[in-house]
Amino acid sequence: MLTTVQFDDPDTALVKRAGKGDLQAFREIYERHHRRVYGLVLRLAADHDAAQDVTQEVFIQLWKNLERFRGESKFSTWLHTVATRVAITELRKQTKRLNKLQLIGDDQNQYEQQLVQEDSADLGELDTLIKRLPLQMRWVFVLHCIEGMRHEDVADELGIAVGTSKAQVHRARTLLEEWLNYDNA
Repeated sequence: MLTTVQFDDPDTALVKRAGKGDLQAFREIYERHHRRVYGLVLRLAADHDAAQDVTQEVFIQLWKNLERFRGESKFSTWLHTVATRVAITELRKQTKRLNKLQLIGDDQNQYEQQLVQEDSADLGELDTLIKRLPLQMRWVFVLHCIEGMRHEDVADELGIAVGTSKAQVHRARTLLEEWLNYDNA
């Protein structure tokens, strides 16, 4: 006989209320979860403005799709999946827009240096170094090593091979180790 797994999830009642249009319940969900979502998106985007925009988009999509939450997992787990998918989609759109700008010469070098050197007081040394990783490698590293996703799930989410996910994690760890050793030398 199959039984349904019951989760002791404090968000369940809020999600049900918010799914019926209760804005106060949705506000409580936002207050409980926006910092974690923002942290995930910031690590993926490596840019505060982009992270704020994408976090806002995550919660817009969440509001539109709350009725899809079936309660088969904890709400925070489901939200993490939604946030990852929305973030990757939005960041891909932003990357395509940036590529269309076609910055050249000194402007391009200055732009790249700004991205590499942009630091924030609330990020630790590792987060600062993660921002230096190439875009897809950063996404793979964050999703696998920081967010704990399996290589199979990362590969599926990003549309890459499992072997590519593993290789990029390995390369990211090697680069981060080199940068840490160089900066601490």
